[in-house]
Amino acid sequence: MDGVKPVGSAMSANIEEAVDPGGQDPDLLQSPFRRLMGGMDKVLQAVLVLALLGELGIVFANVLNRVVLGRSLLWTLEAAEMALAAIAFVGGALAYRRCEHAFVRSLVDRLPLGYQRTCYALVEMLVLGVAIITALSAIPLVFAQQGELTPVLQIPVGWFVLPLVVSMVVLGMTAIERLLGQHRRTVYLVGTAVGLLLLLLVLTRDEWRPWVAGDASLGLSLACFFVPVLMGLPVGFALMLGATAYLYAADTVPMAALAHTMVNGVGNFVLLALPFFILAARIMNQGGISLRLVHLVQTLVGHFRGGLLQVMVVSMYVVSGLSGSKSADVAAVGSVMRDMLRREGYSLEQSSAVLAASAAMGETVPPSIAMLVLGSVTTLSIGALFIAGLMPAAVIAACLMVLIYFQARRAQIPRLPRASLKQIFAASLAGVLPLLMPVILFGGILFGLATPTEVSSFAVIYGLVLAGLIYRELGVRAFVQGVIDCALVSGMILFIMGAAASFSWTLNIASLPQRLVEILSTINDSHVLFMVASILLLIAAGSILEGLPALVILGPILLPIASQVGVSQLHYGIVLVIAMGIGAFMPPVGVGFYVCCAICETSIERSTRAMIPYVIVLCLGLLVVALVPWFTLYLPLKFHLGG
Repeated sequence: MDGVKPVGSAMSANIEEAVDPGGQDPDLLQSPFRRLMGGMDKVLQAVLVLALLGELGIVFANVLNRVVLGRSLLWTLEAAEMALAAIAFVGGALAYRRCEHAFVRSLVDRLPLGYQRTCYALVEMLVLGVAIITALSAIPLVFAQQGELTPVLQIPVGWFVLPLVVSMVVLGMTAIERLLGQHRRTVYLVGTAVGLLLLLLVLTRDEWRPWVAGDASLGLSLACFFVPVLMGLPVGFALMLGATAYLYAADTVPMAALAHTMVNGVGNFVLLALPFFILAARIMNQGGISLRLVHLVQTLVGHFRGGLLQVMVVSMYVVSGLSGSKSADVAAVGSVMRDMLRREGYSLEQSSAVLAASAAMGETVPPSIAMLVLGSVTTLSIGALFIAGLMPAAVIAACLMVLIYFQARRAQIPRLPRASLKQIFAASLAGVLPLLMPVILFGGILFGLATPTEVSSFAVIYGLVLAGLIYRELGVRAFVQGVIDCALVSGMILFIMGAAASFSWTLNIASLPQRLVEILSTINDSHVLFMVASILLLIAAGSILEGLPALVILGPILLPIASQVGVSQLHYGIVLVIAMGIGAFMPPVGVGFYVCCAICETSIERSTRAMIPYVIVLCLGLLVVALVPWFTLYLPLKFHLGG
């Protein structure tokens, strides 16, 4: 698979191809070290399971206590935030051990074998260096905050930094383990070159620092981010490297700011909902809930021209409103429909294109992880974002369905027979309980009955009852594995958010927002030009940065500018989320597109050609949403949620 590798197996396969076993030193791969790392993995998994289930129990207990006794448990917030810090940093480290961080290998994979080995070695050395620097900045912070106690539990604030320290230790050990397994001569040569370069930079710091003062520090930071990303360094570590480079070169604030901003970046209470929605998605997939929903949609729209592809679009809209996790949505719908599409003679290349386009469309169907993230880093209301995203997604879904109709008509694809009333009734009966989930979730948030975090905890419990007790398709072992997988995905996302928060903070102190304001001030009141420029920027950034980091970095910067040119921040936020989603699922580097190709078991090259008309329609649909604010603002204004 070319390009971005979204899963660990792809990355491992590439590394094995680039590493000559004969070049490894067997003495460096002794079994005690391997056993130590294997034991560490089991301990980390246990910590993550306890943290996630403990967080779930704490939040759900608080909901029950408030409903039954009429009061909240004040200590739950502090305990849940501690669990979230563990998921973010320990889970992020374990996700790296499993090769599940997002990274771009489009360029590296096209290089000769020797250059690939060099890039792999350099990537691990950069991870090792970033881990050491971050740990050294975090450890003093732990001791400095030991005397500062939390208001309720009276625990030292420094304890919230401990998961970051543990994470950096694990990451450093992982980098060393991988370096020991790579081509020995390449590692020695690259290590010597990197060591000499670092020594030279440290010894001559006073001489070169004046050259990178002011704007040059910002340029250095951006270069230290983009260049390693193109070399294959995972996005989260590239963000940390960019922040580290700025702090060291500018020397305006202590290096401890790196750790401080990372911890604060994952400390928002809203983010507690993220692991729960992802876990709910896992339960849906493993417990047969998604399958029942897809079958219901098939009985309703399967007879349309281009039947099963139309089913895929509508299914992605429905399932997106249940799980909040785009990867889970794609896996749920794609894996269910792949064999059906193959049996009916549909092109799997076109199927993967429709799956990717539908996933991009569903970014604003609540509960969306992207909207949760945007709400956590801005002042936008999560409830307002959730209700505002419904109609824009429906507009783009309609555009996709029209394209599918005309393509199917041109290809003379026969219609499927209309489902009988008996079949519709049976599918509706099977789907009524799963459909209650979005109704309860959306209603709870919309009418202020519970916070998104509390509602997401209910989603997990409700899913467990359906999958485990009613459908009896989810066993204990599968549930525990689902919790581990959820913690890894959540940890990877939250780790990137923490790193992005640090990088975004350095961009702010480097006055990048003010510079963007000056550039965009030239368009004055042309909100159309501003919208188009923003869309192009977010699509490009979403492709390169795997979506969410682009939103975390650019969202807080661009939203205030939108107000200055007369654009509603809520409307603009929805446009940003959709643009980011299009970028994340657009070839040649959108990571989501490669996931869709893998699920549909199809060629990336042929799927890319099939994706072109869908990308055009997605962009046209987004322009309609961007230029007609009514689609976004009607429902929020109707329910008095602002606009």
